[in-house]
Amino acid sequence: MTRLIALLCCAVAVAAVCISPSRAALEIAGVIVDESTHRPIPHAIVTLDGEAQYADASGTFHSSSPVRVIAARAPGYRSTSLSPTPEKPLVVPLTPFRARGVYLSTYGVATKSLRNAAVALKNTNGINALVIDAKGDRGLTSYHSGAREATGAAAHAPSPAPVVQDMAALLQNLHGEGLYLIARIVVFKDDPLASAHPSWAVRDAQGNVWQDGEKLRWVDPFRREVWAHNLDVAEEAARLGFDEIQFDYVRFPDAPGLVFSEPNTRANRTAAIAGFLAAARARLAPYNVFVAADIFGYVCWNLDDTAIGQQLETLGASLDYISPMLYPSGFTWGLPGCTKPTADPGQIVRRSLAEAQRRTGLPGVRFRPWLQAFRDYAFDHRDFDADEIRAQTDAADAEHSDGWMLWNPRNRYDPAQLPH
Repeated sequence: MTRLIALLCCAVAVAAVCISPSRAALEIAGVIVDESTHRPIPHAIVTLDGEAQYADASGTFHSSSPVRVIAARAPGYRSTSLSPTPEKPLVVPLTPFRARGVYLSTYGVATKSLRNAAVALKNTNGINALVIDAKGDRGLTSYHSGAREATGAAAHAPSPAPVVQDMAALLQNLHGEGLYLIARIVVFKDDPLASAHPSWAVRDAQGNVWQDGEKLRWVDPFRREVWAHNLDVAEEAARLGFDEIQFDYVRFPDAPGLVFSEPNTRANRTAAIAGFLAAARARLAPYNVFVAADIFGYVCWNLDDTAIGQQLETLGASLDYISPMLYPSGFTWGLPGCTKPTADPGQIVRRSLAEAQRRTGLPGVRFRPWLQAFRDYAFDHRDFDADEIRAQTDAADAEHSDGWMLWNPRNRYDPAQLPH
């Protein structure tokens, strides 16, 4: 570290603090480094008083204007923030991090027994992340949402479910446990929002509001009003204290013959999904939160947008993490040479992550997959126990992903069946 600081001191305008101590804010320059190796982190995201920029290839950044707060993040690391000081060259260390997460629904996070059981996995299994529904599959939020109330969606939600009364305080307590906290936001599958604003709803060829197999309505991914509402929810979650905003159902519904406000072409679909994610990144930039999105597993393989707007090559620009849902049960048609995915779940994960990296040119750390921790429904109906789960997590680790997340819709995770 001493050698690094010496080099920085010799560089012109790199890592030099250019300010009198009497100033309320500092004009700064500095470098983002790996806390473990002290090596610079290329192209880290730096947020200076809420304005985001990228560090250069050598990890350096600067501001010609006074700065009060520096925040930084990079895939594969924890985010950080600090106030600049004039005493020494400014080195901003980031702590390496790979997520080992489990999912909690709106009900799960609000139910003390389920929540505490998930938190206890930190000690028994090394779980270090929770994916918490901020807005779940049925349009319910896990806290009292001003954004949902403002748009009328809260009034059309299903029968009241338990909510966390003080989400900010809970997140603070969970951070105190050392947990990384991800807000899952279901975007375009939103029955309450479609009910509150029927003109925003997806319709069938006869002009009727369309419902999916669960009798739930979706909202039109082309409509900017829908974008704006979901960005309001995302900003709300960032303000509450989540480390990452993860968008799910950020896609068109996978049913034929539906009608939207714009022509349902591949070009239009992919532009809409990429456009929403770009808008999300811009809206969330002041908060230094990671931005992620869930995608179908087959998106890693299909060369088109899978008819839902998820074109793999268009997603990386706006996301810190891409999270393919690599549930073997979801690979109904298997893969070449693998006709029964549940018999070799590790192969599904390993090959899908390798294919995604090959196609995008992104490193493994830009991917964090969802893995199956629930009973198979498509092949032999086997339980996914220790062997199946371990095969998946080992495969994700072998492909150098940013860890993994386990999905169980019932939010029940047996420590004996999870990796240790």
